[in-house]
Amino acid sequence: MPQKVVIAEQLRIAALLTDERVDELIVAQGRYQIGDVYLGTIENVLPGIDAAFVNIGASEKNGFIHVTDLGPLKKKKNAAGITELLEPRQKVLVQVMKEPTGTKGPRLTGNLALPGRYLVLQPNGQGVNISRRINSENERNRLRALGVLVKPPGTGLLMRSEADGVNEELLITDLENLLKQWESIQQAAENSSPPILLNREEDFVNRILRDHSSPELSKIIVETSKAVERAKNFLGSHTNVIVECHDQPIDLLEHYKINAAIFNALKPRVDLPSGGYIIIEPTEALTVIDVNSGSFTSSANSRETVLWTNCEAAIEIARQLKLRNIGGVIIIDFIDMDSRRDQLQLLEYFSSAIKDDKSRPQIAQLTELGLVELTRKRQGQNIYELFSKPCSNCNGLGHTPEIPIKEEIQPLASIGGLIQKEESSKKFQPLKEVSKGKNIESAQINDAISSQNNSEVNNQENELEQNSIKQEPDLIAIKMSQDEEYVFSSLGINPTLLLDKDPENENLLVHIVRPGEDEKIILDEAKQRITSIGNKRKKKSKNVVNRASNKSNLETLESSNKETDNNSTFATEEPSNEKLMHKEDTIQKEVIEQEGIEQDAAKKEAIEKKDVTQKENSRELEDPVQKEAEAEAEDPRRRRRRSSAT
Repeated sequence: MPQKVVIAEQLRIAALLTDERVDELIVAQGRYQIGDVYLGTIENVLPGIDAAFVNIGASEKNGFIHVTDLGPLKKKKNAAGITELLEPRQKVLVQVMKEPTGTKGPRLTGNLALPGRYLVLQPNGQGVNISRRINSENERNRLRALGVLVKPPGTGLLMRSEADGVNEELLITDLENLLKQWESIQQAAENSSPPILLNREEDFVNRILRDHSSPELSKIIVETSKAVERAKNFLGSHTNVIVECHDQPIDLLEHYKINAAIFNALKPRVDLPSGGYIIIEPTEALTVIDVNSGSFTSSANSRETVLWTNCEAAIEIARQLKLRNIGGVIIIDFIDMDSRRDQLQLLEYFSSAIKDDKSRPQIAQLTELGLVELTRKRQGQNIYELFSKPCSNCNGLGHTPEIPIKEEIQPLASIGGLIQKEESSKKFQPLKEVSKGKNIESAQINDAISSQNNSEVNNQENELEQNSIKQEPDLIAIKMSQDEEYVFSSLGINPTLLLDKDPENENLLVHIVRPGEDEKIILDEAKQRITSIGNKRKKKSKNVVNRASNKSNLETLESSNKETDNNSTFATEEPSNEKLMHKEDTIQKEVIEQEGIEQDAAKKEAIEKKDVTQKENSRELEDPVQKEAEAEAEDPRRRRRRSSAT
């Protein structure tokens, strides 16, 4: 299929389009880019993992290099560990092989590689290697022989797939340019102090054309006329590729819908043409892809539906891996297939879909659970790292924790029960202080004590009134289906969430109106129940208030008696104390009568039960002779018989 390459040089973003659809994105916006050559210094050596951290610039993240990537830095072949090869503050010449990801810094290597149009120069390598994409054995032999003749001693060459069929002059010219580039890097390393960047390919257009040109490429779109000239010079005259300058008023990325493709690629769901869909979830350890049939049910049988959906998903997954630049371990959960033949057919289809991927995905196995395991080489940052950042609310979790609070959400004891929030607050009034003195008058004492008692009684009455007010909630009816009722009751969710507006009163009585029920009848029945309950509570509260008032009056009299005992002169001078004593006796009698009614009734009932049990026991223990005498007294004939016998 013909391909297009759209290059936004200012933003350093490029896209590969197939049939007007974005298949791959190339972005070079980070501080560290693949292929950069740095002169750095060793920060610290970690013998436990045979690795070291290298300072390559003004960044918080140091580069990481493993002992297997030291290359020419590994001078001692028989070294026991990395501590014998590297030491802190040592100068090293390294190249970025992987861009930083997450909290990790860039991955570095000592095996430098300088890519060209047709060749890759390895300054510290050995031999001549040929790209696996070149299938002709004669062409492979020709390129190998040419490489052995032209390469400098102590270096290595890699013949790229673009070298297939290219004449010797172009190959030699490309090699000479790479050797000049290597010489300039060596001179800069000798004359510079680390850390410093020594080499970076600044021409973004040439880099894209060098790494992503293919026989299917038919058109290149750039932003400026200068970029058109540079692209034509790079491609040469022996090409049929059209180079075009974008002169539309609409932005280049908007015109070719590249921004929309980036936005959609950040979403987890990807729809399939037949109605199915896939879900892509990246994690720190691996990437999980789930395949679902969705609304696709047009096939003749379920087996055909499953196989068709899985094959569509395999094509889309191969595209999404390149578009999102997903690397590392990937687990795919295709729709379960019982037939082993269908499973093998799907794996073969998926292998053919990923064979053109330059990151070389490798299918590991099909597990017993039906999961497909594969790995893909990491090259640069993925789309999530480039165009998104962790959410400030959930820290990248995808959800925010929400713990229910008793004052805010109360679980439903029953789906039609009372849901209310009460904030009980008691207001206490300070009691008036009464000082005991010899010259104080009884009227002042009585006024002080009575004011205290009245305030207590009033507080209790106010409390009961407030409680009675709070216990009269607003009636609300909420319509619910059977499924909604089950979900709300099982999860303990407040049904008032279904209301259009939040209720103003927090004290609510919520009733569920099920399908077929009359809302008005339900509310009327609820009002009647509330009225009857309220009357009972008011009656009970009045009894409590009466008892409290009687008790307070009794305490008043007792306190006044104590005052009279302490001040004898005051008692003799004030004859009104006799009235208080009389009042005390009267109130005490009333309290005793009121409290003793229940006790008398209980005692009376207990005495009656005791008499009944005693009578029954006495009857059982009576003498049989006495019973017979009683019987004779009743029957005179039996009495005559006994007298004649004597």
